[in-house]
Amino acid sequence: MAKGIYKRGNVLWIAYVGPDGKVIRESSKSSKFKDADTLLIKRRQAVREGKMPEIKRIANHSFNQLADDYLKWAERQRAFRQKKLIISQLKERFGTFSLRRFDTRMIEGYQSERLLAGKPKFNSTEAKANKPATINRHIATLKHMFTKAVEWDMVEEDVLKRIRRAKLLEENNRRLRYLSKEECLTLINASDKHIKPIVITALNTGMRKGEILSLKWDNVDLKHGFILLDKTKNGDRREIPINETLRATLTGLVRRLDLPYVFFNPETEKAYTNIPRSFNSALRRASIKDFTFHDLRHTFASHLVMAGVDLTTIRELLGHKTLTMTLRYAHLAPSHKVKAVNILDDSSTFSPTSQKLHKKEGVANE
Repeated sequence: MAKGIYKRGNVLWIAYVGPDGKVIRESSKSSKFKDADTLLIKRRQAVREGKMPEIKRIANHSFNQLADDYLKWAERQRAFRQKKLIISQLKERFGTFSLRRFDTRMIEGYQSERLLAGKPKFNSTEAKANKPATINRHIATLKHMFTKAVEWDMVEEDVLKRIRRAKLLEENNRRLRYLSKEECLTLINASDKHIKPIVITALNTGMRKGEILSLKWDNVDLKHGFILLDKTKNGDRREIPINETLRATLTGLVRRLDLPYVFFNPETEKAYTNIPRSFNSALRRASIKDFTFHDLRHTFASHLVMAGVDLTTIRELLGHKTLTMTLRYAHLAPSHKVKAVNILDDSSTFSPTSQKLHKKEGVANE
């Protein structure tokens, strides 16, 4: 790319030295190199003539304005529902703030607030501290919002640089909580009628909560026995086999021809967006503590590993992009490591060369 032209997102920017010797950066408002190059030539010509280029001044925008524009843009994304919740919480904290007010210290302060206090627990005034992974999603969203703000001429690039200096927190992804088979049955029996099939689906497919709650009948093939997910977290299509337990559960559901969703709220006639109260009530009745809906996915994978299913197959079922995420379950299958090493005990297929030589030399010496 030519000197003085660089890319930010999908938009090309230009940089040149003004009459006062300071570097001026300006958006070309185009993704085409020809447009950016034409603007750069025009600006440099003005500087040679001793003129200060007339650059559009950026108005003072609030975070609320950026959030509203960003939400309209983000509707096309797969993770829009989750991002909408994050932005809602960011608006509660920064809504009326001017975009120019944001800096590294403010972002790091927000990280500390979430670590110590977080958000109130569902149906409670008691605050629950956020985990580093949750806070990092907030900061990543905030950084991307300001990236778009620069592209949309809502704030200067210097503000974005200050925000980017805030580092993400170190995450601990080693937590692996799963239920025993007995606990699974207890949880199912303790679940209310409307969430029982949802819990059974999670335990028998390993699908994410969002994938289950947004599941449509068009994606369920009971005849051939699989669920086809077109829109997943990593963007790949995924086929999940339907076992007999899940088949019986899905067959027993009332299917409304006027509603596309497998699971829906009969009061609103819309898909469930979340089920925290019902799920937490089921956990309480089942006397299960320190457990989340996402841990049903861990339970699915853990039981498969302990049953001897290979990690590559489990990776495909879970929809992990790489095997790295799936390896967290590897320690649950120590018996396979033992079997692998025990193969070497088979004297008919393996005998150390040194041992054979030693025996021969002993016979010769006799």
